[in-house]
Amino acid sequence: MPTLADFPITQKWPPSNPGVIQLYAFPTPNGVKASIMLEETGLAYEAHRVTLSDADVKSPEFLSLNPNNKIPAIIDPDGPGGEPFGLWESGAILIYLAEKTGKFMGDTPDDKYLTQQWLMFQMGGIGPMFGQLGFFYKFAGSAYEDKRPQERYINEAKRLLAVLENHMEGRDWVTGHYSIADIAIAPWLRALDFYGAREVVDWAGHKNLVAYLDRFLDRPAVQKGLVTPPRD
Repeated sequence: MPTLADFPITQKWPPSNPGVIQLYAFPTPNGVKASIMLEETGLAYEAHRVTLSDADVKSPEFLSLNPNNKIPAIIDPDGPGGEPFGLWESGAILIYLAEKTGKFMGDTPDDKYLTQQWLMFQMGGIGPMFGQLGFFYKFAGSAYEDKRPQERYINEAKRLLAVLENHMEGRDWVTGHYSIADIAIAPWLRALDFYGAREVVDWAGHKNLVAYLDRFLDRPAVQKGLVTPPRD
């Protein structure tokens, strides 16, 4: 039977407790999805700090688990069939952990599909569009003389926020109950502050989302997951 030792990544980040889920992450909006979910489910896990430097995410050890060189990734020593199982992509990890524990996906088929619908809304819309907003508004792209790319992503961020703001009217959580959709979406809303972009997208004008993010950040598991693993 395979063991954790069969995964080359464990040579660079050796486990202290091979019997628990191994998390390889950094506290970015995508990275904290996995740590928050692990905290919310109560699954035992060990967090390994994988920085965004080439020395980590492009190392042969990390690439052996995730050829796409992005955090987060996990190894579950008790995966399907009772054998160790490695997985990457934050959305896939959320679905896997939800199905493993029977938590935060929904109780009916309708609930589960709606939860996945809003998870895909984050994966295909909020995540990549907000990421580009960060690049063109705060990071290297902000120095470009041509401001059309910046304007495009500001406007797209506003559009996505409007979709979510309207949907959240009268709701505490995206699907009516706390789910992996919230664990995926809320960290990206929080990232607008890191990008210094709240004012340019009129964050304060989205009263439903302001209250929603505050509700999310009040959860103890979220507070722990946001700093796991620590940045330094």
